[in-house]
Amino acid sequence: PTMAHSESLLVVENFIGGKFVPCSSYIDAYNPSTGDVYCRVPDSGKEEVEAAVKAAKDAFQIWSSRSPLERSQILNKLADLIEHDLEAFAEAESKDQGKTVKFARTVDIPRAVHNFRFFASSILHHVTECTEMPAMGCVHYTSRAPVGVAGLISPWNLPLYLLTWKIAPAIACGNTVVAKPSEMTSVTAWMMCKLMEKAGVPPGVVNVVFGTGAKAGEALVCHPDVPLISFTGSTLTAQRITEKSAPHCKRLSLELGGKNPAIVFDDADLSQCIPTTVRSSFANQGEICLCTSRIFVQRGIYSEFLKRFVAETKKWNTGNPSDPTVDVGALISKEHLEKVRNYVKKAQAEGARVLCGEGVDPLTLPPGNQKGYFMLPTVIAEVKDESCCMQEEIFGPVTCVVPFNTEEEVIERANGVKYGLAATVWSRNVGRVHRVAHRLQCGLVWTNCWLVRDLNLPFGGMKASGIGREGAKDSYEFFTEVKTITIKH
Repeated sequence: PTMAHSESLLVVENFIGGKFVPCSSYIDAYNPSTGDVYCRVPDSGKEEVEAAVKAAKDAFQIWSSRSPLERSQILNKLADLIEHDLEAFAEAESKDQGKTVKFARTVDIPRAVHNFRFFASSILHHVTECTEMPAMGCVHYTSRAPVGVAGLISPWNLPLYLLTWKIAPAIACGNTVVAKPSEMTSVTAWMMCKLMEKAGVPPGVVNVVFGTGAKAGEALVCHPDVPLISFTGSTLTAQRITEKSAPHCKRLSLELGGKNPAIVFDDADLSQCIPTTVRSSFANQGEICLCTSRIFVQRGIYSEFLKRFVAETKKWNTGNPSDPTVDVGALISKEHLEKVRNYVKKAQAEGARVLCGEGVDPLTLPPGNQKGYFMLPTVIAEVKDESCCMQEEIFGPVTCVVPFNTEEEVIERANGVKYGLAATVWSRNVGRVHRVAHRLQCGLVWTNCWLVRDLNLPFGGMKASGIGREGAKDSYEFFTEVKTITIKH
């Protein structure tokens, strides 16, 4: 863009050693709801990552020697400051990501605040182990210490929510951090950096380097002084991270994609099941790793379910994300919209039926949003299990509904994908709920509800959905090194 043009654009800067640092080159970030460039993001690489890692290393001694209580107070202060600016954060998240302001205001930003408060509290309640061997005259105990500089790479779908889910436990445990948010959604991370000093976070404890995965992400993953990487994103990128970090024996936590089934038995309470399943399919434009994209419905209620599900889906409004009556905002990018639309085309080519949404219903947008990346919530039926629409993560407002006959059959089909992140089961039969939950190959199973989270409990997936778990105890174990000490007396 010409200088005159770039004057009006927001310019994000790297946050290194407690200061905002300009970058030698920048990349454009788009407002998905208008299709216009609205912000310039640093195109960081080795040099910037090097500076950030050095700042983090320099700050480690001071930060790690602070008591958990002192760190806890700072995390709480940061939570208060974000909460105080909740509305500004919500509007920025919406503009940057395309999600509705309503969703950012009720889900993303409150959860980011909660992440800091939760780990500020949980860090005060961990205990170490001790065993005695009287016959040997020995006592053993464990001690835990922070690991060092944590490399944190977060995605574009829930930008501040997922970034703080990593930063909070990392710094609560006494590590220092170099974080790289997605280059498509950098603004709320940058806004958070502005609050660090006021919250009392010492310079260098949290460093944020903006840029692409190929340049900035790779430099971070390959840095010999970053012993630990926590990544949320695609399985493909995770494979690359695993390869690149192997020579350094890094500790990895990888939260990857999902192809999550919802299983609806014929005794399900449809008055609860249908609205919840519409939400679990299309919330945040379907851009949540926990969204249900394969809905298996028992044959006895299949046609009734389909009719009611489509009717309920059609009530969801798509349009300007700042309109409070809108439920579905814009998808993240032009490329992503194209990719999601192609899945619907493939399904049609294979003989599946699109019951509502893409290519079936007209999409009317307000004048200012004509160039935005919008798509209607789309329901596909009569699709085969081996179709790419049933096997691959689409990550958009698209869900497939298929019938099944028996419990045994549906468990096998639900498990018949490479992913294993989450599942939902709908049934009034308690025995069945437990049986099915035990046999599903995934890290989280919700029954008769969706996305009810207790941050105390482990979060993560099986198979291609990732490695490791995060939660109160799990994050603490990941972000600390344990040592066994034996004393002979």
